[in-house]
Amino acid sequence: MALKPSGEMYLETIYVLSQEKPSVRSVDIAEKMNFSKPSVSRAVGLLKNENYIAIDTDGSITLTAEGAALARKIYDRHTVLSKALTMLGVDEETAAEDACKIEHVISDKTFEAIKKLMSDK
Repeated sequence: MALKPSGEMYLETIYVLSQEKPSVRSVDIAEKMNFSKPSVSRAVGLLKNENYIAIDTDGSITLTAEGAALARKIYDRHTVLSKALTMLGVDEETAAEDACKIEHVISDKTFEAIKKLMSDK
């Protein structure tokens, strides 16, 4: 089953948090995304059921191999698209917000073309 953009955002957030902290918990996700704990609990449950994350007995959340691969892909899209937009003259905040929206709907083919263009610069 394809993950919805909201699920992708959670994976990306878990990925980013896991780069910053030794352990990621639901409360960290809620704080980072500015979402309620019940919303995060629901999303975390869905991600666990779809085998994108694992939850230890102490509540630590880790990405599975599948979850990590998808999270890295989304994060890569976000960073490349943000950079492309700022190169076009868009301010950083707007570029990050727009990249966040685009990263979930852009085709692999179009993204790879943008990424190639960016690497040629």
